[in-house]
Amino acid sequence: MKVLCIGEMLIDFTPVNGMNNTYTANPGGAPANVAVSVARNGIEAGFLGKLGNDDFGKLLLKTLKDDNVRVLVGELTEQATTTLAFVTLNEAGERSFTFARKPGADMLLCEEDVCAVDFSEWDIVHAGSVSQSGAPEKDAVLSALKKAKDLGKLVSFDINYRDKIWSFDDCLRECKKIFPLTDLLKISDEELPFVGGVENIPDFMKEYDITVLVLTLGKDGARIFYDNTTCDIPSMKVKAVDTTGAGDAFWGGFLSSMLRQGITKTSDITMDKLVAAGKYGAVSGGLCVQRPGGIPALPFKADIEKEKN
Repeated sequence: MKVLCIGEMLIDFTPVNGMNNTYTANPGGAPANVAVSVARNGIEAGFLGKLGNDDFGKLLLKTLKDDNVRVLVGELTEQATTTLAFVTLNEAGERSFTFARKPGADMLLCEEDVCAVDFSEWDIVHAGSVSQSGAPEKDAVLSALKKAKDLGKLVSFDINYRDKIWSFDDCLRECKKIFPLTDLLKISDEELPFVGGVENIPDFMKEYDITVLVLTLGKDGARIFYDNTTCDIPSMKVKAVDTTGAGDAFWGGFLSSMLRQGITKTSDITMDKLVAAGKYGAVSGGLCVQRPGGIPALPFKADIEKEKN
């Protein structure tokens, strides 16, 4: 059981509670968050992305290794610094971002890096739209997902739109290249315009031959769309401290549960299995929001299982 995550890893500068204009440097980045979440769930995880040869890049590399995530590009690049994201939190713990990424090291992933990967060993290959916002990374990630799809691997994609990075139209244009490759699509309620609204989801899935779409709804849980049916998954009722990484915690738990239930191809999928995965992911996300930071807040399998029981 193996999940390969491709794309950005960065530093989230998270506000320190009670100290104005004071931040803590936390490792983050959506694909890296998912990789660590999967690893903490006892599933073998890999990360394919570029980091800068600077103190932050070294910290992120150590973070991956400490969580037993296999690093597929081990050499730190001198061509750009590690991407930085400054997080702003409102009273409900909801976050917004400001990025230092012009360019960031993550944008330098290239076809040569992809060609060095044996995609046949991975059961699920996951990426997000931020990787599509600049070259050469966008072409490398698209190539990687095509290779995975050609090998019959499950392709997972998270729209993960960030308006401080690029426009809606530019993001949609690049996402449309990946939708036809996608088996498992994760979107948030804020990203519904990318699929034409909630009422258009069944037609959207049919148009792009997407097997499963999961709509995350924050404190209202999630909704699973599969085989022309839907199922709502309730969230944990907790006080959110920081929602950074919550969707990635949900998705890492969701993918991990799918694999533990024996899902490695679309024909293995049933709604019952998806519901079980959704409930497991909801607990993972609920535990995550109760702690500050991205990767530091991601729960372990034992914590999730304890909460479930």
